[in-house]
Amino acid sequence: MSTERRTPLDRKRVAATALDLLNEAGLDGLTLRAIAKELDVKAPALYWHFKDKQALLDEMATEMYRRMVDGISLDPADTWRERLLKTNRGLRAALLGYRDGARVFSGSRFTGIDHAEQMEGTLRLFTAAGFTLPQAVRASTTAYLYTLGFVTEEQGVKPLPGERREGYDIAERARALADFPLAAAVGPEIFDDYDRHFEEGLALVLAGVESRYTGPA
Repeated sequence: MSTERRTPLDRKRVAATALDLLNEAGLDGLTLRAIAKELDVKAPALYWHFKDKQALLDEMATEMYRRMVDGISLDPADTWRERLLKTNRGLRAALLGYRDGARVFSGSRFTGIDHAEQMEGTLRLFTAAGFTLPQAVRASTTAYLYTLGFVTEEQGVKPLPGERREGYDIAERARALADFPLAAAVGPEIFDDYDRHFEEGLALVLAGVESRYTGPA
């Protein structure tokens, strides 16, 4: 009789396994059955922890958030600009680590209060800089939504670093739009050099925050 003991099955372990499989199957191909097979358990065992796929996605997003926070260095002495740069660069890096990472994160609900500490610190930093609480929320939320939307579109073209979906060849696009020279010329500005374009867009968001809320330093 085997005396080997299995690692207990819990929500975090299931979510971590699902994130590992995500890069292989993508969100549409990720099933509870496939996760159960990887964990060497029967699929019904997962329903003790997750009532449906959305509940699993919520836990996956929460685990992605935990890993993101571990990967960035936040300082109580950050300026509000530094905080927005750090958190949104960190969010993009975290989402790009998984096929369909932005789709998993978008619309998911955190399963605990892990995010509360960072949220509290960010809001405290903004209000100390002169923002009202609603202004602090608008500023941080707008930057977050920009990043999430940007990565969603980025992963639509490049599901993972080094991959590029068929149909997004820039030279072919330019030839197809030859009768529309300006539209043809902007292909590289839309479908290439995502690192630079993300930073430019984020800088625009920060400039907008500063312009709209002129009081904070």
